[in-house]
Amino acid sequence: MEYVDITNGIMNNHRGLESEEINVSKTAFIFPGQGSQHVGMGLELAEHYPEAKEIFEQADNALGYSLSKLCFEGPEEDLKLTYHTQPAILTTSIAFYEVFKKHTQKPTYVAGHSLGEYSALVAAEALAFEDAVQIVRKRGQFMDEAVPAGEGAMAAVIGGEREVIGQICEEITLTGNSVQMANMNCPGQIVISGTKEGVEQAGVKLKEAGGVRRVIPLVVSGPFHSDLMKPAASKLSHVLEGTTFQTAKVPVVTNVDARPVMLGEDIEHALVEQVFSPVLWEDSIQWMIEAGVSTFIEIGPGQVLSGLVKKINKEVTHYSVSDLASLEKAIQSQG
Repeated sequence: MEYVDITNGIMNNHRGLESEEINVSKTAFIFPGQGSQHVGMGLELAEHYPEAKEIFEQADNALGYSLSKLCFEGPEEDLKLTYHTQPAILTTSIAFYEVFKKHTQKPTYVAGHSLGEYSALVAAEALAFEDAVQIVRKRGQFMDEAVPAGEGAMAAVIGGEREVIGQICEEITLTGNSVQMANMNCPGQIVISGTKEGVEQAGVKLKEAGGVRRVIPLVVSGPFHSDLMKPAASKLSHVLEGTTFQTAKVPVVTNVDARPVMLGEDIEHALVEQVFSPVLWEDSIQWMIEAGVSTFIEIGPGQVLSGLVKKINKEVTHYSVSDLASLEKAIQSQG
């Protein structure tokens, strides 16, 4: 899990973008990451919309196994395996996007939370869907292989200041137990990641430092977005070197620096660095708001990102496109 939905308990460098393209009162499409999966996702959509069914069929053909059956029927324990979860969420998100895009104009920006950045790149026409679904399966495999089971950990820090959390993580890392901030999700919610010992020690020191309400261990398969993922990033870089990236038709606000990119070389670099770098989600949403975005539409399974947007800024409008009812509501909102 790459973020925490605490509403349910747990869980200016414009590269390739001209400044005059930034204007006010615009829309951003945002795409969820690992942790939003559930058995049955996309089933009704595929039954009602041929274009959605086609996306699931393309994924099945690209991967050489029935990802669609795994999404629609499970079992849950298989769907939760990282190398299945990542292509499953990507495919479901793009299935919803293919339906929704016919009823709306292009957004001003797109962005995705960790894995969701691949969905954003497909929506921006920078990356072919068939390439993306194969890449994220390998990404999941590389992440699983990077750290032996039981040696890594992640925890959600509820409350506390970013600077204090970062300083404590640095101090513990210097003692030999690596730990760092992995996700800056919204005010009062930061996820830390690293060795099991490092995360445990950070939790103790953060509570002692004050300001932190809870430190919640996450049930994850690895210490995502930490330096321990650098072996996975290295393997992924070789895969991406053989991938064709087009100039994005819509600026993509990246996780690694919370700024928009459009050029293929910048996109490739951001995807490699993203594997072991913090997800600057709060910063990304804030940047888009400052750039004039007033409406955020989350496209894909779950509604976690909509909840995070609300915590970041209560004044902006947000919609979720995650089932038939929410799809219809979002379509109606487009006028």
